[in-house]
Amino acid sequence: MVKKSFISGISQEQKEENRGSVEFQVVNFTNKIRILTSHLELHRKDYLSQRGLRKILGKRQRLLVYLSKKNRARYKDLIDRLEIREPKTH
Repeated sequence: MVKKSFISGISQEQKEENRGSVEFQVVNFTNKIRILTSHLELHRKDYLSQRGLRKILGKRQRLLVYLSKKNRARYKDLIDRLEIREPKTH
């Protein structure tokens, strides 16, 4: 899926050292969000999965806010690559 296409452009050594990078974590959260969303389309009353989805969305949101403050170019690139909307600002 998206994770494989994102990681395929990275060499093996970079994969091992970049597991903690913000981009890698956002990609992982995005994949989990897509899986949970498809699960919840079938099982609408699975409230524990809904709670897990909200927690993952919050974590991804915080990471994206951090990345947008630190490096706007990397943030824009990641948003475009994952095809997700830019979050609303308060």
